[in-house]
Amino acid sequence: MAAGEDTSHILSGLTNQLPDRDPEETAEWVESLDALIREQGTERAQYIMRSLLQRAGAQSVGVPMVTTTDYVNTIPVDQEAAFPGNEEFERRYRAYMRWNAAVMVHRAQRPDIGVGGHISTYAGAATLYEVGFNHFFRGKDHPGGGDQVFFQGHASPGMYARAFMEGRLSEEDLDGFRQEKSREGHALSSYPHPRLMPQFWEFPTVSMGIGPMNAIYQAQNNRYLHNRGLKDTSDQQVWAFLGDGEMDEPESRGLLQLAANENLDNLNFVINCNLQRLDGPVRGNGKIMQELEAFFRGAGWNVIKVVWGREWDDLLTRDTDGSLVKIMNETVDGDYQTYKAESGGFVREHFFGKTPQTKDLVADLTDDQIWNLKRGGHDYRKVYAAYKAATEFKGKPTVILAHTVKGYGLGPHFEGRNATHQMKKLTLDDLKKFRDHLRIPVTDEQLEKDSYRPPYYHPGNDAPEIKYMMERRAALGGSVPERRDTHAEIVLPEAKSYEVAKRGSGKQQAATTMAFVRLLKDLMRDKNFGKHIAPIIPDEARTFGMDAFFPTAKIYNPKGQNYLSVDRDLVLAYKESPAGQLIHPGINEAGAVAAFTAAGTSYATHGVPLVPVYVFYSMFGFQRTGDAFWAAGDQMTRGFIIGATAGRTTLTGEGLQHADGHSPLLASTNPAVLTYDPAYGYEIGHIVRSGLERMYGADSTDKNVMYYLTVYNEPIIQPAEPESLDVEGVIKGIYLLAPAKIDGPRTQILASGVSVPWAIEAQRVLADDWNVSADVWSVTSWNELRRDGLAAEEEAFLNPGQPARVPFVTQQLEGATGPIVAVSDYMKAVPDQIRQFVPNEYATLGADGFGFSDTRAAARRFFKNDTHSIVVRALEMLARRGEVDVDAPVKAIEKYKLLNVNAGTTGNAGGEA
Repeated sequence: MAAGEDTSHILSGLTNQLPDRDPEETAEWVESLDALIREQGTERAQYIMRSLLQRAGAQSVGVPMVTTTDYVNTIPVDQEAAFPGNEEFERRYRAYMRWNAAVMVHRAQRPDIGVGGHISTYAGAATLYEVGFNHFFRGKDHPGGGDQVFFQGHASPGMYARAFMEGRLSEEDLDGFRQEKSREGHALSSYPHPRLMPQFWEFPTVSMGIGPMNAIYQAQNNRYLHNRGLKDTSDQQVWAFLGDGEMDEPESRGLLQLAANENLDNLNFVINCNLQRLDGPVRGNGKIMQELEAFFRGAGWNVIKVVWGREWDDLLTRDTDGSLVKIMNETVDGDYQTYKAESGGFVREHFFGKTPQTKDLVADLTDDQIWNLKRGGHDYRKVYAAYKAATEFKGKPTVILAHTVKGYGLGPHFEGRNATHQMKKLTLDDLKKFRDHLRIPVTDEQLEKDSYRPPYYHPGNDAPEIKYMMERRAALGGSVPERRDTHAEIVLPEAKSYEVAKRGSGKQQAATTMAFVRLLKDLMRDKNFGKHIAPIIPDEARTFGMDAFFPTAKIYNPKGQNYLSVDRDLVLAYKESPAGQLIHPGINEAGAVAAFTAAGTSYATHGVPLVPVYVFYSMFGFQRTGDAFWAAGDQMTRGFIIGATAGRTTLTGEGLQHADGHSPLLASTNPAVLTYDPAYGYEIGHIVRSGLERMYGADSTDKNVMYYLTVYNEPIIQPAEPESLDVEGVIKGIYLLAPAKIDGPRTQILASGVSVPWAIEAQRVLADDWNVSADVWSVTSWNELRRDGLAAEEEAFLNPGQPARVPFVTQQLEGATGPIVAVSDYMKAVPDQIRQFVPNEYATLGADGFGFSDTRAAARRFFKNDTHSIVVRALEMLARRGEVDVDAPVKAIEKYKLLNVNAGTTGNAGGEA
């Protein structure tokens, strides 16, 4: 069969397309290689083969790239590192952990609780974790600083079971699994959730795909800290435990090139290849390990396959004609899964029975011995050799592909079954078989007493195996996982760093994006604080005016700039440096959020605070990467998220997919995000100062927040800060910006962001054309006003008969008479958030529907959120109240040609998209 056809997912097809014109000579070459391996070992053979391949390339001999190797272990037996541990002790307490993990989930499924859990993932991955715990994962007290370990989310019961063995958790804690409020104080979160268990978990991973990309950027962040001289991270490793089904997520694979390009040899992926998704095989008709090997190798990673346990070594040695390897190569994953759900006799007949040679290989083995031919991920010697090779490999990140069985050891109802992921409890018979398999000293009577409450098992702290386990963890620097949030002191910016925001733009027009960038530049210059800022820009720095940072702060690149820059003679030349401060992920919002998360949690992960400032096209923020921001909130990330070129009508020519009219609503779904829509630079200054004080101020009690600011690209005259500015109002969400200048029928205009100047103009038009008096309020945060209002309602609900706290927006508007028109460049639902807290008649204007390409004036006239729409809406409400002429609204519509999109005048044509 030709390479590239049905076997392309199994082997590279190196010889398939070429004729063998001299089989006898070919056999002699192969025999020479075999002799070399026998006499001098595989390492020498590797060198000779690589030398020949290199020479063949130099002579233009067409040798295709080998993207997949045979379905056998990457590390030859003669190159396996010797296992240094006490195998008997480790086997014993690994069995205890597997028992306790399963029992914890089983007990959580008792009839009066029924909260579920996952049994099979940890059962199949216990060896992968325990080899790491016993020999590789470094704790926080290790002299090198400790490792960062991203645990597979569904394997969390195993981590709890180990913590129980270490004395970190009690039986009462284990019984609090998934009961975080009803068992408060003794509760365990379902998965790795740092926000729910802030001293235990470090990294949230159960939203598939986010763990892999966050691990990559965590490894980059380690190097970033090191190269900038902020912390020595040279002895720290990042481990990410992943599932083979999870690798179908675009986020799981889409960022691999960063790790290879930056030579992140501090990064190790361990992919638990149990061949199963949640519902069935990952590749029933193919081979996922081979596919992943090709993918990672093509992406520039070092690949180590751990396919078979030590019991296969002798069979493979005796497989002189390659018949066994051929069957291993050609057997598809669906069949491998079936074999582990059957019996040794079934495997003898259907696997080894495919050829006479392989049938003879196992003729002396019993069916039980065939059944006990382990897969590599369950052999701690093979796994140890792989981990040691990975940590010692230099120049590339490493992926370890470990072949396992989901539900390993749980019995025939669980092992390798399609439904095993959803199975949450064991029958009494399952419990007994599992106990026998693990040799747990629990009696039948104990199990039969209450099959829903089988006992946990701990041999006592004086047991030799437990002493050994604790000694291993002590030698490696303490328990893992563990999260610590103590960090080096951070000196917040001096007052003068905010002066640029206070003084406005004078006679020069500047968009709020530029006002923010000028502020950021001064904050980065602050002698004590500036080094802590980590600006993150996904390939739009010039759009946001941040190319001014290139020559001074420079772009982070661990390899520096080893080329002659095309714009080297320009003032704002593109400059890369290993010590660069700007993180530039390219066209890669998912990677940018991963970088944001790694930097924003550095205060806990490394004890070195970084303040990430992620600046992006507003539309491509929460809409595109909302799940990653949710994980960032779970990980208690601190930092600033800047949605630049915001609003549905400000981007003029860019059109539908660039026009953000809803990100504040999306951001409102994240409890960790404070969302602001400032109109002026001085508002931005106070919001940023308040944010930094909340995240790192000594008196702050709720530090783990992210600030989302929407800023615009439409240039306006930025006013200087008013002398009597209501700073509290700016921070809490609303303040009176421009009181009415005349007496007359009264109305209130609430506006945010880019719409505030439209409201100011509407105030003038209402006064000049209709003798209407309007107060203009700047709403810096519709979202925070709503949160405050809902909190006030909750307090009143739970304290009946007590004086109710008045929401802040209601307090601010007390005494403000007349109907209210609320306007923004977002959909009407954004200002509508505060309707229930406003006693006045309330109307909203916004930009509902898809965006489109046009001038700002035409777009705003189309959406009816421009200056004259504000005027007409106010007149309509006043007319209904009898405070202006009943015909005033109709006259105003005609006067301003409100139905003609070409008659719009709101905004200007300045500022590029």
